Formats: sequence, C-alpha cells, structure tokens
Amino acid sequence: MVKTILFLCGLAIVISLILAAPLLTRWRRKRIRDRAFPHQWQTTLDRKIPLYKSLPKPLQERLRGYIQVFLTEKTFTGCGGLTITNEMRVTIAAQACLLLLNQNERFYPKLNAILVYPGAFVVNTTQSMGGYVVEEKNVARRGESWDRGIVVLSWEDIQYDATHGRDGHNVVLHEFAHQLDQEGGRADGVPFLTPPVDRATWAQVFRREYDRLQRDVQRGLKTVLDAYGATDPAEFFAVATETFFEKAQLMQRHHSDLYQVLECYYRLDPASWGSKI
Repeated sequence: MVKTILFLCGLAIVISLILAAPLLTRWRRKRIRDRAFPHQWQTTLDRKIPLYKSLPKPLQERLRGYIQVFLTEKTFTGCGGLTITNEMRVTIAAQACLLLLNQNERFYPKLNAILVYPGAFVVNTTQSMGGYVVEEKNVARRGESWDRGIVVLSWEDIQYDATHGRDGHNVVLHEFAHQLDQEGGRADGVPFLTPPVDRATWAQVFRREYDRLQRDVQRGLKTVLDAYGATDPAEFFAVATETFFEKAQLMQRHHSDLYQVLECYYRLDPASWGSKI
C-alpha cells in the first residue's frame, strides 16, 4: 500500500513537471524579452539590417525581444579561423527571428548551433550517375541547413545580403526557412502548418507556382523568384520566403496567390511595410 502511494505521488510529480515545463519556458522567455536591449545591439540593427527599418514599431519591439531569446538559447561557433562577435550574432539573429515574429514563440526548437565561416565554404557531395556510378565533387556553399539542428553560414555573404535588402537574396532567411521546413521531418517544401493555414490550399498553390517557375526558367524568362527555387520543392519554399520578405510588393503583384499563403503562414504582411531603405 505504501509503495503504491509513493508510486502515485512520484507519478503525480512527474506529470506536474511535464505540464509545467511549457509554462516555465514561456515565463523564462518573457523575462529575457523584457530585458533592456543593449545599445550596441541596437546600433547593429540600425546600421546592418535594412529590413528592420521597414518594420512597424510594434514589430521592431517584438523583434528586439526575440533576438534576446534567440541569443540566449542558441550557440554560435566560428569556423575557418573566424572569431564570433556580437555584431555577427545580432545580425544573424535579427534576420532569423524575422521569420518568427508571429509564430507563437517557437524559436526553432530543433536548432542548437549556428556555424559561421568567413566566406563561402566547401562541402563534399556525392551524386548517383546511374547504375553503380557515383560522382564525388567539392562544391562551394553560402549556407546549409542540417536536420541535425545546425545551420552553417558564410559571414561574407551575410554582410552583403544584409545591406542589399531588396534584391531577393538572403542566405539567413533562406537557411532558416529550411529549418522551419525541417521541423516536421525532411525538407519537402511543407513546413509545420497550423490554422488558419489550409494544407490543401498550400499544396495546390505551391505546386502550381513551383511548376510555373520551372517552366519560366526552362524558357529563359525573367522571374521574380530566383531560378534556384526551381531545383526542388524545399528550395522553392526557401526562395519564396526570401522573395516574400525582400520583394514583397513584386511578389504580391505577380504571384498573388503565393503571397497570400505565405502571408497566412508567417502572419505578416511585408508588402504593407513600405520601403524606408
């Protein structure tokens, strides 16, 4: 009898801790968000992140709080001799958190570390050529997103992208879109969708727009979305995300259905922010 009571008491404690964990996490994150934002970090936002200047004031305030949580929870590591500075951390965090502003404080739950190289880095890739033939080659990359909780980035490219905020190319937005895509498993162009996002509408619009981009690229036509998005559905989602934030009005004008589903997913309307760059 005593053992049964002790077991039930222990079970109740464990259940209580499990149920309390999300509440404790939200409380801890709120305390972090409410801290004073360092002046040096604000200077980095003002000077290095053109998109920040376009945000409405309430979103600017929310972004500052999210940056503080992100920098508390994620680890940054310099590679290839690079020393990580606060400017690097804030520049990356600001753009990564832009995707999260209305995402219910998910903060990339699978992500543990960000690796930063001075410039483009070389990776070894393998490709099946048919039969038993496999080709190995070295490829230069600006960024990678791994499903093992790691994002790899080139600081040189981050700096260029951060100061060219309307060209539709942003390695941080691209790789962290992949992280969102990978939350539900493998990257397939379908991130974790919750209401009001309709899965059927998402699939229909993305398939149609992906096919359209592939056709336009094959014909050599000029496209709003970068041609790299025609590689596969995962890359299409990442490229569409870059375009949504950096060329919002063009996307809204020429790809209105795609813009609408991304607006519904991110719960943001960057076309309405205007340009203050």
